[in-house]
Amino acid sequence: MTGVAASSRLSFAIAVFLLCCGGFDARAAQAQTPVSIELVLAVDTSLSVNDIEYGLQMQGIAQAFRTPEIIKLISRQDGVAVTLIQWAGWVNTEHTVPWRLLTTANSILEFATEIEMAKRETVGRLTAISTAIEASLHAIATNEFAGRRLKIDVSGDGRNNAGPPPAQSRELAAALGVTINGLAILTDFADLDDYFRRQIMSGPGAFVVRANDYHDFARAIRLKLMRELASAVSHNKEELPLAPQTMYSQR
Repeated sequence: MTGVAASSRLSFAIAVFLLCCGGFDARAAQAQTPVSIELVLAVDTSLSVNDIEYGLQMQGIAQAFRTPEIIKLISRQDGVAVTLIQWAGWVNTEHTVPWRLLTTANSILEFATEIEMAKRETVGRLTAISTAIEASLHAIATNEFAGRRLKIDVSGDGRNNAGPPPAQSRELAAALGVTINGLAILTDFADLDDYFRRQIMSGPGAFVVRANDYHDFARAIRLKLMRELASAVSHNKEELPLAPQTMYSQR
């Protein structure tokens, strides 16, 4: 087992340990910084994603964080902690954008620039969605924040073809109180959004957004972030207009 693959297995072991010892409640009690949301952006960089498509993902995420609507929603929180991981058959932490605490427009814009400049992980070939979930759980379990809401965003263009079934990792996330939302890019599978809904989506209020292709990714990620961030502003309980063909909710 390589060091990177071992890291993925370690993330799973840590998550299981946390579950047996009382979950993230014990971790949160010791964390230094309380925040409204901890959010992991898990981005597909497997063989099916070429360099242009990778760039469209990074640009789309960066553009979303630069929009006035997203900046306003983040500024209304008690802090939003965000990180980005790249995943394929495994996760290489050297190609991770570290956790950032977003509170002001400047911190949000700086994070957007980091995303846009992130170098690509180039050695991954397989599509291990379960590994992406496990690595995201590890990232949440070992950071310095205590989030009232814990969320993982999994975006990709393929079905799981390596490691355990994603439903297994999804169940672990659910037991730990972590919501998983999906962004399905329909370049290779026309029904991938349904697969994400059945195999990946988990937790209260969970949903899946679909992008018709990589050029549609920027629209989809902006819509996704708006819904996730607005749902955390509980005192307003505002509703966002959602196109029924582009989003599924947890049933």
